[in-house]
Amino acid sequence: MSKNVLLLVVLLSVAALAGACGGSAPAGPNGVDPNATAATVNGKAITMEEVERAVKQQAQGQEGRLSPLELAGARLQVLQSLIEQEVMYQKAEKEATLPTDEEVNAEYNKRRTASGLSQEQWDARLKEAGETEASARLTIKKGLAIQKLTEKITGKIEPPKDSEIEAFFNGNKSAFKNKRGAQLAAIVIDPRDLGEGDTTKNEIEAQAKAREIGTRLLSGADFATVARENSEDPDTRFKGGDWRYFSEEEMKQVFPQGFAEAVMQLNSGDIVRQLIPFEGRYLILKVQRKQERDEDRTLESPGVRQEITDYLINARKQLLAASYQAIATNEARVENNLAKRVVENPNELSGARPAGSDIPAANSNSNAAASNANSAAANSGNSNAAPSNAASVNRPAANAPAANSNTNK
Repeated sequence: MSKNVLLLVVLLSVAALAGACGGSAPAGPNGVDPNATAATVNGKAITMEEVERAVKQQAQGQEGRLSPLELAGARLQVLQSLIEQEVMYQKAEKEATLPTDEEVNAEYNKRRTASGLSQEQWDARLKEAGETEASARLTIKKGLAIQKLTEKITGKIEPPKDSEIEAFFNGNKSAFKNKRGAQLAAIVIDPRDLGEGDTTKNEIEAQAKAREIGTRLLSGADFATVARENSEDPDTRFKGGDWRYFSEEEMKQVFPQGFAEAVMQLNSGDIVRQLIPFEGRYLILKVQRKQERDEDRTLESPGVRQEITDYLINARKQLLAASYQAIATNEARVENNLAKRVVENPNELSGARPAGSDIPAANSNSNAAASNANSAAANSGNSNAAPSNAASVNRPAANAPAANSNTNK
């Protein structure tokens, strides 16, 4: 497909979106007027620039490979999240839970320091994510404001009664087994070039980095230090490689054949001597702790009552925050121009991807912004956020419920 034809397809796909806002301001490089109004919340505009930035981050730089139909769907989904975030931010303004400039600056500097990037690299990462320092600081400000609002709303939650704790335990006894398995730490190496400033861009570079890390570890280097310096996953990098507990059965399900048996032959503190493929990436793993046999815990076992208490409190807080947001959204005056335009012109968007785009829509079902008070609060506490990083290790579902009984060290 020629560049001119491809451009025409893109322009046709976004004409409905840009036209919904009115005006004749010049379009941006993707055919969308960045100053156009995508939606309003109580009169406050959400611009197409904000939508496009969120789509870019959600699609991990692959938005150019989406079809016009997929791109329009991603925009609508992102816009809904931005609307919900704006509703909660306006509530935070009314409830006087906005952070101070000092708090915003401290959080911004914390994230920049935790990234391990030089100032030049940090600026490049912001640019790749479609961010400026000002927009990144505003994102942090909104996240902190919603976090403070959520804490204020949920502060009325009381600890569960002993009878509730006992009832929960009796109904979920299987969740409180310490199953045979191992707590693993991981250094993640990602051979994919995601345009995120990764140090490895292909298989050759990934293998070379793995050999270098392996040599350091075999020479006695501290695993946690090496993970903080080298893991291409923000979570494990920030935690010094700490990952999660796997039962032996889980290891058999998610790792290559023979891995679980090999791990259970190792001792606590041992490093797995082979590079493990996992969801398109490679893992260098360390056995932090082993559980040799299944063990039933009781209500009197250390930590059990506190685990149940924490779980019940957090579950109630999440429900309360979600309910508060639902009411706030219902009360808000929301005008979604993008959604209106789709309803008016449902047959305008093509489902054909650009030539060579043989991938499915990148993360089209994931939320790019804080879709509720809790996710916004979580984002505000993520030391590797703003700009976003798509390399997080996906954790297989644990057998235990939210009490996380298998993650005790």
